[in-house]
Amino acid sequence: MSEFWLISAPGDQENLQALERMNTVTSKSNLSYNTKFSIPDFKVGTLDSLVGLSDELGKLDTFAESLIKRMAQSVVEVMEDAKGKVPENLLANGVDLTSFVTHFEWDMAKYPAKQPLVSVVDTLAKQLAQIETDLKSRTAAYNTLKTNLENLEKKSMGNLFTRTLSDIVSKEDFVLDSEYLITLLVIVPKPSYTQWQKTYESLSDMVVPRSTKLIAEDNEGGLFTVTLFRKVIEDFKTKAKENKFTVREFYYDEKEIKREREEMSRLLSDKKQQYGPLLRWLKVNFSEAFIAWIHLKALRVFVESVLRCVGQMPPRRPAGGRGRLDCRLPLRPPSVGLLPRAPCSGPPGSPEPPLSAAAPLSWALHPLHARPGAGVTLSATGHS
Repeated sequence: MSEFWLISAPGDQENLQALERMNTVTSKSNLSYNTKFSIPDFKVGTLDSLVGLSDELGKLDTFAESLIKRMAQSVVEVMEDAKGKVPENLLANGVDLTSFVTHFEWDMAKYPAKQPLVSVVDTLAKQLAQIETDLKSRTAAYNTLKTNLENLEKKSMGNLFTRTLSDIVSKEDFVLDSEYLITLLVIVPKPSYTQWQKTYESLSDMVVPRSTKLIAEDNEGGLFTVTLFRKVIEDFKTKAKENKFTVREFYYDEKEIKREREEMSRLLSDKKQQYGPLLRWLKVNFSEAFIAWIHLKALRVFVESVLRCVGQMPPRRPAGGRGRLDCRLPLRPPSVGLLPRAPCSGPPGSPEPPLSAAAPLSWALHPLHARPGAGVTLSATGHS
C-alpha cells in the first residue's frame, strides 16, 4: 500500500528550496519519499468564491473517490476469471497509479488554468457525473445478465434433491402421452440400491415390472425411473416415503427443456459479447476518473492553502505594491495532514493586493508507508 500526502510549503523562485527543506525534515526519520507536485497559477478570484469552492471541492473529492472505488470493484467483478490481471487494467494515462501521481502534470488542454477556478471545477464535476451515469447504466445491464445466468447455473448445481433434472433426463427415459401410464423419478440412497431393486415392484399395485433404470448419481444417492399406472401414484409415493425413497416431482416437457437450454446458451453468448466492450469502457473511464480526481486534489490543496494563508490577515506586498508577496506557511511534518492556519505578513503599512495577485506556493508530494509490490490503495490516497 502507498499513502500519499499533498503538502504546501513556503515557496521560493524555483520552488527548490522548499523541497530541499522537506527532504531534510523527513529524511531524519525516514518518514517519506518526496517529489515535486507542480500546480499552475490559477485565477484565484474573490475570497467568497474561494470559500464556496473549498466546500464544493470537499464534496467532489469524496464523490470522485467513491466513484473510483466503484469502478475498480466493477473491474474486479467483470474480470472474475482473471483477477490476477486486474492491476494492469487499472492504469492512469497508460501508467500505474503511483507513477502518474508522482509525475503529475496539469492537463492544460482539458482544464485550462487561465479559466476561472469555478469553470475548471465545473468541468471536472460534469465529467465525473457523466462517468457515474454511464457506469450505472452499463454495469446494471451487465449485472442483470450475470445474475440471470448465475440463477440458471445454480439450478444445475447441488444434489439430486434440489438441482434441475432437465439436463440429466432424456425423452427415452419416460413413457409419454399415455392415458394410463406415467414414469416417476425416485431418489434412492446409495446403501438402499439393493432394497430398491427388490421392493419397488411391490410398493403398490400396478407397477410395471422391470421398469426401473438408474439414470444419474451423486455422492448421496441415485436417480431411478419407475413406470406405473396413474391411478396408484399417491399410494406409491406414500409407500416409497415409508421406505426412505423420495419421489421427485418432475414433468418432462420437451419444449420447456429446450427453452431452458436455449436461454442458457443465449445468456452465455450475451455475456461474452458484453465482456469486452464493458472492460474496455471501464479501463478508459477509470483512467479518466482517476486523472480528474488528482486534478481535484491539486485544486483542493491550492484553494485550501490560499485560504489558510489569508485566514488571519491578507497577503501584503512590499511598499509601492511591487515585488514578491510574503505569504508564508510554516513547514510541518507530514503527519499533521492539512497545515494549520498561519499569518501572512508584509512590511507594516504596505497596501493589501487583490487575492488574484497571490504568489504561487510550492508543493511537495509524500508517499508514506509504501509496501513494495502491494499496489496502491485508493482510499489511502485521500489525504490532502
